[in-house]
Amino acid sequence: MNETSFGRLRRKVAVVTGGTAGIGLAAAKRFAAEGATVYVTGRRPAELEAAVGEIGPRATGVSGDVAELDDLDRLYATVEERGDRIDVLFANAGGGEFLPLAHVTPEHVDRIFGANVRGLIFTVQKALPLLADGASIIVNGSTAAVSGTPRLGVYGASKAAAHLLSRTWANELSPRGIRVNVLAPGYIDTPGITAAANSDDERDVLRKELARGIPLGRLGHVDETAAAVLYLASDESTFVTGAQLVIDGGQLHS
Repeated sequence: MNETSFGRLRRKVAVVTGGTAGIGLAAAKRFAAEGATVYVTGRRPAELEAAVGEIGPRATGVSGDVAELDDLDRLYATVEERGDRIDVLFANAGGGEFLPLAHVTPEHVDRIFGANVRGLIFTVQKALPLLADGASIIVNGSTAAVSGTPRLGVYGASKAAAHLLSRTWANELSPRGIRVNVLAPGYIDTPGITAAANSDDERDVLRKELARGIPLGRLGHVDETAAAVLYLASDESTFVTGAQLVIDGGQLHS
């Protein structure tokens, strides 16, 4: 997409956590193409540098982990030092693992809830002093929050918490005109969704297996999620808050 003077995020500042791959990277690229100054975070410096190169000259990378409060402080200090206010916060960072109940460990629970709940809470809390009135917060949730998908119990529970937190924050922050909404993707074709596969052939088989349960017959594309995030970030959704935008090809209601 070519940037024009009519970009939907022209002169706005966006922060994208976990913006080095998949849904986060696609959203950050779309934000920049629409005219935003974009700050992105990632835990791996080499991947972060590559992502900033893809996003373009409007991007600034800040290395860090949302589960580490000092890293969040450094992120927002960088934004503040440059004299910016945050118009869009895409709280995207997080993770999940397929694991049945019988194999769940304390370490697994701490890891998933550390990123998806604790990290989310403080990502938003620490952004509050820098958020412009009328800003948009988008939380990356999941259809797993309500689907009861086998082997995703801990992940689904963490995302259910994220959904509830988002609805609560939508009420708490409404006096400032700050909107809080959830993007709820289903199976999107990202590196994370096929991480368990060991070869290209295995990845293809896994994609086909996952697609069987989707009415549209395929996995989603990251560009499709980026378009949804852009809608929630832009002035096109100024009367939308406390909502959940499901991007799953119809799977949740099939």
